[in-house]
Amino acid sequence: MKVARTLAVIAVGICFAAGALAQGYPSKPVRIVVPFLMGGAADSIARAVGQKLSEIWGQPVGVANCTGGGGAIGTGKAAKSPADGYTLLVYSSAFAISPARYMNLPYDPVQDFLGIAPLVNFPEVLVSAPSAGIKSVAELIAAAKANPGQLKFGSSGSGGLAHLYGEKFKLASGIDVLHVPSKGTPGAIAETTAGRVTYLFLSFPPLNLIREGKLIALGVASSRRSGDLPEVPTMAEAGVPGFEFTSWYGMWVPAGTPADVMDKLANDVAHALAAPDLRAQFNKMRVDPMNMDRAEFARFVRSEIEDFARIIKAAGIKPEPLPIAVSKGDAACSEAAWHK
Repeated sequence: MKVARTLAVIAVGICFAAGALAQGYPSKPVRIVVPFLMGGAADSIARAVGQKLSEIWGQPVGVANCTGGGGAIGTGKAAKSPADGYTLLVYSSAFAISPARYMNLPYDPVQDFLGIAPLVNFPEVLVSAPSAGIKSVAELIAAAKANPGQLKFGSSGSGGLAHLYGEKFKLASGIDVLHVPSKGTPGAIAETTAGRVTYLFLSFPPLNLIREGKLIALGVASSRRSGDLPEVPTMAEAGVPGFEFTSWYGMWVPAGTPADVMDKLANDVAHALAAPDLRAQFNKMRVDPMNMDRAEFARFVRSEIEDFARIIKAAGIKPEPLPIAVSKGDAACSEAAWHK
């Protein structure tokens, strides 16, 4: 009986301590790890959300751009940080791709992290070369089926998001096409406008090239039309039902972070994303705020990991060693900076 009472007291004490921790959180500066370069989409989104959280909390929220290893270096450091809510990770859809794409990741996305919330997403737009004479998704599919193995689709590089979008479209539409990678998005766009590839998927299509007729927008890979291109049908409207492929960004904490702290984080992130000024900022970035609770986000991430693994396997993409590690002189990844 005494043992039972003792255990009960300990349990109550633990619950009280956890509640007190969340009630006082955050009591010091918070760091958001972004495993990509400063100035990119992930960095801009993290800084915008961090600024709003700083206003809510009355505490500084800084961003550490710890780059290298295709995002794995910074993510691995975030995974090994204290699980106290003071180190957050903001990552892109690549979070769900890396497990099937790379060998020897320094972290496990499911075991080492807990999701707080999705932040924003933006639709992929299918564009084609004007010289191809294709005006719709249906015409593209018909042309590919009439000429198996002849049409080419572009991307910014093998194994990247645009490549995987193209592979998913290939599977969904049952077509046989050839992948032609370029070195970066500008190269892929140039190959398409020149007609050397027939089509590609773009996260942020250059609206000026579309409006000038140098690229033809065929479909938007989301559940609703894009505000930038309201005249362009969704892929479902264009005849590929169930085909949705949006790029997204989310926030995670190291596994073991107290549930009360995660609940407060999720609640405060939801308030930040609902703020009119942040929504206006996101509108200028051409991204849309997302809305899921922690359980929904966890299921979403798991489904994305499974879907990307399926696509990578079907495309015959073999797991590769991680790219070159930390960039020389990357101060944000130095041990001195990390333990400040």
